[in-house]
Amino acid sequence: MKRHIYIVLIVFSILNLSSCHQEDSQIEITKIALRDIGNKLLLSNQDSTSLVLPIKKIDSKTYELSFQQQLSIQPDSLVNFVEKSIAKANLPNAYYVEVFQCIDNEVAYSYKMKNTEEESIIPCGGRDLPSKCYTIQIGFQNDDKHSSMIFLWLILPVIVVFGVLNRQKKKKLKSQNDSLCYKIGNYKFDKDQSKLLYVEKEISLSKKECELLEILCDNLNEVVKRDELSKRVWEDHGVFVGRSLDTYISKLRKKLKEDASIKISNVHGVGYKLEVSKQ
Repeated sequence: MKRHIYIVLIVFSILNLSSCHQEDSQIEITKIALRDIGNKLLLSNQDSTSLVLPIKKIDSKTYELSFQQQLSIQPDSLVNFVEKSIAKANLPNAYYVEVFQCIDNEVAYSYKMKNTEEESIIPCGGRDLPSKCYTIQIGFQNDDKHSSMIFLWLILPVIVVFGVLNRQKKKKLKSQNDSLCYKIGNYKFDKDQSKLLYVEKEISLSKKECELLEILCDNLNEVVKRDELSKRVWEDHGVFVGRSLDTYISKLRKKLKEDASIKISNVHGVGYKLEVSKQ
């Protein structure tokens, strides 16, 4: 279980690092796009010498563009410059733009762009903004479809990891269930592992002890004839010595002695019977 938790934590760490890297890259691309917008606005004012000041990140979705010198702004040109620069940078096409006057921080012009033209709100752009100090804020709105795809790509590896771990767990459980085990009183007889389990104690069994005990378990509380036991255990494995069966039965009795409810009875002249009494 701990191993599974470590794997999931590693996957989440990788996804988190990947997400952080993508976020940093997106911020840089956004800043480049805004500097491009600022440069176009200055050139439209025949200003090729003054600077676009460093882009400020206001919050996770909003950026601020400011200038070294005053400038006039033509709303139609602003809408066109922003749209082209954002499309060129492959940024979300749902955003809003607000032009603030530096002197009083009042909004001099603003508009909103959505995925469709019908949803966009762009006021009439006939009135130019006179030459003043302005700051321009551009805020990107949630793109539900884009967010859903990001979430899907982030969660998909986790689902795959859980699926693999769950499949491995099922295989392990199936393998354990497929292993031939018998419950004999307080003992567990694991034939595949050739051992008896009693509480925390493991008792090894020889091959013939396993074969004898399996036959007796399959016929619990029933007499199994000596000839049948001898034939099934020894016939294909070499020469059978008359006392071999009794010797191995004696060994099994000793290994099952911890539980008084278990008894291997000798039915004289017939065979043996494994009995488990109810306690």
